Amino acid sequence: MSQGIINFETGSATHTGVVRQVNEDSFFVGDGNGVWLVADGMGGHHNGKLASSTIVEAAKTVGRAASAPDLLARFNDRVYRANAELLRLSTGDENAVMGSTLAALLVFGQRYACVWSGDSRVYLVRNQKIVQISHDHSEVQELIDKGLLNSSEARSWPGRNVVTRAVGVFEEPELEAVNGEIEPADVFVLCSDGLTGHVEDSEILSQVIAKPPQAACDDLVELTLQRGAKDNVTVVVVSCQPGPMP
Repeated sequence: MSQGIINFETGSATHTGVVRQVNEDSFFVGDGNGVWLVADGMGGHHNGKLASSTIVEAAKTVGRAASAPDLLARFNDRVYRANAELLRLSTGDENAVMGSTLAALLVFGQRYACVWSGDSRVYLVRNQKIVQISHDHSEVQELIDKGLLNSSEARSWPGRNVVTRAVGVFEEPELEAVNGEIEPADVFVLCSDGLTGHVEDSEILSQVIAKPPQAACDDLVELTLQRGAKDNVTVVVVSCQPGPMP
C-alpha cells in the first residue's frame, strides 16, 4: 500500500505461546491509514483479550488524516475512547482489571510518530542498526534507569513483568510519543514482551535485514516458541520504501 511518497510492506504474526491457554495480544495493520499497533492485554483470559481488542477496534476508526498532527490527534482520541470504555467495562465487572499495553506506529507522508504505554516495544532498523524507540514503562526499567539493576540482572528480576502504565487502568491513559522523519529503507518493528523476553535485539535485527517482513515475523515467532514462549508473542514489521511522488 502507498501513502504519499512511502510504500509499505507489512508482516505480522501472533501466537499463544507454549504455556498460556489464551492469546491476550491483539494487533492492527492499517497500511492505508498509516496506523500499526500491538496491544498486550492483562487481567486474565477474557478480560485481557477484551482490553487489547478494544484498543484495536478503536484504532480502526481513525480514518484518513489531513496531516501528521491530525493523525496523531485522531489516534490519541481513539485511545482515550478505548480507555474510557475499558473503565466502564471494569466497573460493571466488579472492578476487574481490564488493561492493555500499547505500541503504535503512525505514518503520514515522510513523518512518523511512535506512541506507547507499557512495555510493548517499537524498534527502528536503519542503516543495518537497530534502535529501541520506545522506553519501557515497567518496574524493572525504572530500576535500570536508577542504576539499581543491569540488563542481565533485569532478565531474572521477579517484577520484570510489572508495568507502570497501561490503557484502561487510570482515568486518563498515560501515553508517551516520539516523532521523526522516515528515511529510505527504514524498517519498524512492533512487538509484545513475549518476543523480547526470549529474543535479543541483535537477533531481531538479523531477521529483519535478511528477510521480507512476513518471513521475519514468522521466524521471530518460531524462534520464541523454540525457546519456551512463556507468554503470548506478537510481532509486526513495517518496511518503508520510497514510492511515486504524489
